[in-house]
Order: sequence, then C-alpha cells, then structure tokens
Amino acid sequence: MDVEAKLHDIKKPIMVLGTSSGAGKSLTVTAICRILKNLGEEPIPFKGQNMSNNAWVDWEGGEMAYSQVLQAFACGITPSSEMNPILLKPQGDSTSEVIHLGKSIGITTAKNYYKDWFIPGWEVIKKSLSSIYRKSPNCRLIIEGAGSPVEMNLIHRDLTNLKIAKYLNANCILVTDIERGGVFAQIIGTLELMKPEEKKLIKGIIINRFRGDLSLFEEGKKWIEDKTQIPIIGVIPWLNDSFPPEDSLDLLEKKSHFTNPDIKVGIIKLPSISNFSDFDPLENEDSILIEWIKDSQNLKMYDFIILPGSKQTIKDQIFLDKSGLSQDIREYSNNKGNIIGICGGLQMLGTSLEDPFLKEGSKTFSEKKIKGIGLLPLKTTFFEKKLTRQIRCESLWPCHSKINGFEIHNGQTALDDTQNTLKINPIFKDINLGWYKENKEGGTIVGTYMHGIFENDSWRNQYINLIRKSKNLPTLNKKSITYKEKRESIINKLANEFNKHLNITSILN
Repeated sequence: MDVEAKLHDIKKPIMVLGTSSGAGKSLTVTAICRILKNLGEEPIPFKGQNMSNNAWVDWEGGEMAYSQVLQAFACGITPSSEMNPILLKPQGDSTSEVIHLGKSIGITTAKNYYKDWFIPGWEVIKKSLSSIYRKSPNCRLIIEGAGSPVEMNLIHRDLTNLKIAKYLNANCILVTDIERGGVFAQIIGTLELMKPEEKKLIKGIIINRFRGDLSLFEEGKKWIEDKTQIPIIGVIPWLNDSFPPEDSLDLLEKKSHFTNPDIKVGIIKLPSISNFSDFDPLENEDSILIEWIKDSQNLKMYDFIILPGSKQTIKDQIFLDKSGLSQDIREYSNNKGNIIGICGGLQMLGTSLEDPFLKEGSKTFSEKKIKGIGLLPLKTTFFEKKLTRQIRCESLWPCHSKINGFEIHNGQTALDDTQNTLKINPIFKDINLGWYKENKEGGTIVGTYMHGIFENDSWRNQYINLIRKSKNLPTLNKKSITYKEKRESIINKLANEFNKHLNITSILN
C-alpha cells in the first residue's frame, strides 16, 4: 500500500511530539490509545525509532521497545514489531545494536549511524506503515516522537519526528513538562525552530505534570495561546504513574511507596541493565519494598535479591567483581540468602562466561573468558546470533503451573561438568530455561532465561510465599486481582485522568 497516495482515505493520524526527552510522550500516547479505544475507534501505536534496552519479543520473535508494547495493550491489541520498526539498543562506548522490524542487523557507532542507516531506516519505517494500513485500513495511528523534534544539528537526518509527521500529514500535539521549569521557553523555542509547514501541523499543546491549583495557570495558558495561535488542549496534573521508565537512569528515582513492607527486595543496578519491566509485577505487590543496589554493601537486610538482564554481560560481570558486589552476593548466599538471576543475571551466577566473538562487552583478549559469581554450576558461551522467542511452558518449581514469558539473549548455558551438579534442578519442563539450587544453610539460588516470569501470578505468589514462610510470616492466599488486571486498571486510571483534563476530540479530524 502506498501510504502517500492513500492519505485522503485514512483516518487522520495523531502524533505526540515533545519539547524534550522525558516530557511525557510515552504515557500521553498510552492514555490517548485507551481513550480512543473507549470511544470505539481502532487505535494503533507507532514509534518509528526508539532507543531502549527495555525490550519485549512479539509472537514472530521480533524485538520491540516495551513502551510500544504497553501502548498496544492500551489499544487492546497484540503488540507487533511493526509498531516500532527501528529499535536501537545502546551497549556503551557510543555504540548501539540496530534492530529493524524485530531482527538484529548490525552494530553502529553514533557517528556512523546516520551515514550508514538513515536511508534503510526510512525504508523500513515506510514498509511498516504500509503493512499496518494494509492489515488495518480503518485504524488511527497514534504516533510517538523521540526527544525533541528540533535538534538543529540532527534535524536533517531525524527519522522519527517531523519527517514522519510530514509524510503522514499528522495532527500533532506538542507536550511539555512544566515540572522541569521554563515551560514558556520550551514551547516558544520549539515552535520557533520549526519551518512554517511544520509548525502548521501542531494542532494542540499539552502542559504535563502540573502541580497545584490549575486556576493559577489561566493567565499563562492565555499568553501561550495568544503568542502561538495554538490551543492548549490539556493541562495534565502530576500523576503517580506505575509504568516502567523508558530510560534505565530513571530507575534510581523510581521508589516503592510502601512504608511497612513484609518483604524487602534488592535489585542490582547493573551499568548495562536491560528488561527492567520484568519487575513491574513486584512494584505492584502491596507487601513488597524494592530498593536498587549500585554499591558494595552487606546484603543481609534483603529477603531476596535479583540480578537483572544485561545488554553487556561480560562488562557487567567485571563491574560486579571490581565493585565488590560479586563477593557481597556470595556472602549473602552463604548467609541463607535467596537470589534470582534473570537472563544475563542467570549467566553471571554461573562459573564461567566465554565471549569468543566479543558480543557481550569484552574489550581485550583476556576478557574473552572470565569467571562468573560461581553460585550455580553453569557455563555460558556467547555466539554471534541471539535467541528471541515467546514461551509457553510449565514450571516444576516452586509450583506446577502454566507459564508465559519470552527469551531475548545471546549465549547458550549448560551444566558445568567440572562442578558438583547433583544438587541443581530444572525450574521448567523445558530444562534449558532455568535452574535452581538450595543452599546448605537455607535459601535458594535461582537462574532463568525467562523474561516476564513475575507476570505469572501462580509462580510469583508461590515464590513470595516461600520467602514469607522462611520469615515465619503467614502465606498469602491470592485469588483476587491478577497482575494483568492490575495493569489494565493502571492504564484505565491513566486514561481517565487524561480524559478529565484533555480535549482530544478537538484534533481527531
């Protein structure tokens, strides 16, 4: 389908641009998707290019950013990598892995990205748009921009902001974050840097994260509308959202709000952390407090600790060794500690990590094979191609239940036959998905390749009850709301709050 030729036949797309990164574009798109779904429309989210290590795998095995996954859930549809045709996964030293339509196709430096990948990137964006409209001709695209649309040193090669807006002749909303300060300069400066034909696409402005009495901003609102001749279609109050941050740096600012938790969880803040949305179900547990660990310390205050996924496992293992956290984790294990490693975390819990193709952060020959933390008798070798797939299987421990999740990793892990492997057991019927081992003094060490493991209510509840039992706490009988129902409730609350303060219908046509 030639999208340009059919523009008069499609429903007017809505595009959300921001005056900066972190202005609130992702949540705004999520809210609009659910609002339009409730109005009986057929919204579909789209972000031409995203940069994130918080990824998900669709049912075709394609990688995509988790923010577009949440937006698809808000639309009530199955996520697909077509909704995020370009994903850049940072791996340090100004380099990123390039994902096109869910598949890894290369590594690039920031300097060479636009020289080598601009033209093929634009082609894959157009291909995705054509495919979406061919499959869903009555849909309305809700498009998310990236960062600021007027970075003047990059604007001539910006794939995912005004180029898409002009290509689709989208009705654009400009979102700005008043919490950052300088909201008037943010708006006026952004608009002044646009060409006249670009500025004409901006149909409304949203003031995001407003604190205090909205009536006090009436004069400011009038000034902006008089100056820009663009209506302010919403002033959104500060919301306590429970969505994962797009940028892993924001994790340090995201804190659980429970003051008297039954269980305290420590998550290791790896420099190259990935897939941190794995922990959203724990954030929504009323009895759990989560803290992020980035420095060497005595870990005995935590009821269990988690080693998360990593984009650069060798590099992160070296960080654990140099920081002293590897030794802290071993001492914690010897003191009846409970440990869960997910994906890269599983690999680091093993005895050795071998990186012959320098895929996981090795910089020198001496780093091609290094020791892991050594708590599980497992060895991992990283190969050139990664494995990405959705999973449906059955767990054997800590309970028998059906499990859904996904794999997204380089490396193959096997039992290390030089170690005592008699006391290690598979977690799942698919024995290559994870293992667990009971410590002599109590506590368990668990490693799994399955992302999304905590979204499985029976498995999560049973594991939490094991921890509760070790603390002589009563077990929880969870038969009420599931995590997916909680997620739906969060999306609905977000949409309802936006709907109170946003006039979205004014820019639908």
